[in-house]
Amino acid sequence: MNVIDYEKALSEKIKTIKPSGIRKFFDIAGTMEGVISLGVGEPDFSTPWVIRKSAIQVLERKHIIYGPNKGLSTLREAVSDRIYKKHGVRYDSDNEVIITVGGSEAIDLAIRSIVDPLDEVLVVEPCFVCYAPLVELVGGVAVPVPTSIENNFRLTVDNIKDKITDRTKLLILPYPNNPTGAIMTREELEPIADFLKNTNIMILTDEIYSELTYGRKHFSIIELDGMPERTIYVNGFSKAYAMTGWRLGYTTAPEPIISQMAKIHQYGIMCSPYVSQNAAVEALESCDSEIQKMNDEYNIRRRYLVNEFNRIGLSCFNPEGAFYVFPSIKSTGLSSEEFCERLLYEEKVAVVPGSAFGDSGEGYVRVSYAYSLRHLMEAMQRIEKFLGRLRNENKKRERECD
Repeated sequence: MNVIDYEKALSEKIKTIKPSGIRKFFDIAGTMEGVISLGVGEPDFSTPWVIRKSAIQVLERKHIIYGPNKGLSTLREAVSDRIYKKHGVRYDSDNEVIITVGGSEAIDLAIRSIVDPLDEVLVVEPCFVCYAPLVELVGGVAVPVPTSIENNFRLTVDNIKDKITDRTKLLILPYPNNPTGAIMTREELEPIADFLKNTNIMILTDEIYSELTYGRKHFSIIELDGMPERTIYVNGFSKAYAMTGWRLGYTTAPEPIISQMAKIHQYGIMCSPYVSQNAAVEALESCDSEIQKMNDEYNIRRRYLVNEFNRIGLSCFNPEGAFYVFPSIKSTGLSSEEFCERLLYEEKVAVVPGSAFGDSGEGYVRVSYAYSLRHLMEAMQRIEKFLGRLRNENKKRERECD
């Protein structure tokens, strides 16, 4: 019997890519009884009824077909209208908008349309786990741009100016930020925009959490003069509309960029789900009040977790966007990975190590508050119990050293 050598069959590139640090702990938690999982960024709300009703009507008509490559014209028009309403920037729905399979596909299209082998991409960290691997898969070089708590995890010109070389092609701007919950204001984005205007560097702005901010309205870099021309804008329906399983996002950019992204989309995906697209039109046109209700509930949970983590001795940055808190666990003496592993096995609470989001996330953990308040309260009781045990262990160790 001839046995194939899979090591030779597999791509050398893909073998070097690490699996997602988020999924690792989520998968382990799925094999255990009684685990409270705060690891995945998935809203616990049901998709609003009017959206579901719209999808049901499509199903009842039995008209479930392939759609246009770039997406339904009605949805592309609704996306264009939405962006104009929110940011005052008008995109041509025929030539500058693509409906994608989630925001993740939009990010993949953007990177593949811009990056050639050995091109460098500035990846602001901590950040969503997919950016660097997608850059590496096309042969590009992901250049980490660390941010820190001292600047509230916001990007500054000083962060990027020493990272730029003649091979720098793209800056990925991930705000509101996953995992930190940090946002960028107009005043903070203006110096970055002014700096980049003198370069040929494109921007990928991932604004999937743009509807989820607390106390401040989200500001997009595309609102600044000269920025729509050099920016690929990514957004979607998963977070704001509780539509994770509908797998629908969108991207906008100047026509020369979109035309190339559309070719990749045609060959890789062909079109986004027809039912989901029809439902998304309803989402954009009639669900602002539903977004606000969910936002208000997230805000309650956000304030609760920040207060609780600070109370039990884990210093916690106060997030202004998304639905995550990012407490520091440096005082425990454990690495992020060790903290999460012990918490999962000893108290059955699953959170994600900050190191999964880049080296600058080490010393932190990401906790999602896309879960009920009751769920969060039980988790905090277990985390406090775990911290008490860690402190007793440390005291015992100190006495033994004396």
